[in-house]
Amino acid sequence: KESIMMKLIRMLTRGVRDAFKSVFRNFSLSIASVSCISITLVVVAIAIIASWNVNSITDSIKKDVTIVVFVNQKATDLDLEKIDSELRDIKNIESVVLKTKEQEKKEMMEESEIFESIMADWDEDESPLKDSFLIKVTNLEDIKSTVEQIKKIDLIDVVNYGESMVEKMLGAFDIIEKVTIVIVLALVLVNVFLIVNTIKLTIFSRKREISIMRLVGASNFSIKYPFVVEGMVIGMIGSIIPILIVIYGYTYLYTYFDGVIFSSLIKLIDPQPFVYIVSLIVLGIGIVVGMIGSSRAVRKYLKV
Repeated sequence: KESIMMKLIRMLTRGVRDAFKSVFRNFSLSIASVSCISITLVVVAIAIIASWNVNSITDSIKKDVTIVVFVNQKATDLDLEKIDSELRDIKNIESVVLKTKEQEKKEMMEESEIFESIMADWDEDESPLKDSFLIKVTNLEDIKSTVEQIKKIDLIDVVNYGESMVEKMLGAFDIIEKVTIVIVLALVLVNVFLIVNTIKLTIFSRKREISIMRLVGASNFSIKYPFVVEGMVIGMIGSIIPILIVIYGYTYLYTYFDGVIFSSLIKLIDPQPFVYIVSLIVLGIGIVVGMIGSSRAVRKYLKV
């Protein structure tokens, strides 16, 4: 087993070494493939970063949706404890925070001098304010059924979560997520097509070289293998510039905007380790597409 493994490693090492030599020997042709890969991978990288951030922003907004539950004014402290316990027993509820009418009064008075002048003389019996619970759910898609369960609890007067707005928001987010996925996949497929055809042209120009290999009795694998490895090397080299743009460009953008665009609701993903994950994806696409392009060119165009 070890000898087979060593042979494979030696063959791959030799193949990569020869591929680098071939790239520089056919520099003018290889540079066209490398340039095409670099340009198209930059577009793919931007699309991946944009879609990932859009999905992150939508997830963040979803988590900020809060159900506000107003309790009957007759509820005692014991009733509030019981309601709190019943709310926490509902599966889809992630967190429950009690906001007493005294806290609500204090916050409103701090926010406005008008409220302060009106509420200053209110005693507990005169206050129209109600105790409330602020609730966050685990799964926003199940919020409607969760609200129905909350309404069944005794001494609950009103449950408010902006039903129409949330439903519209969920619909919009669903469309946004699907559109971003389609855009990224479409860009990847278009770029794969461009890269594969560029590499095909590069390898087609070396038809004579392959014909000589066939004349001396080289097997199909012996002919294909060097070109596939060369395609892998071209893909790796073509990925360098997009990776540098991802790492330094996105980090600069994040620092320049202080991680936020327009408002605190629209937060960018932290560069660490995000840029390295995207870089690995870009490198993987470059290598795979380079190998596929070379393999298809040798097989179909040169009929090996």
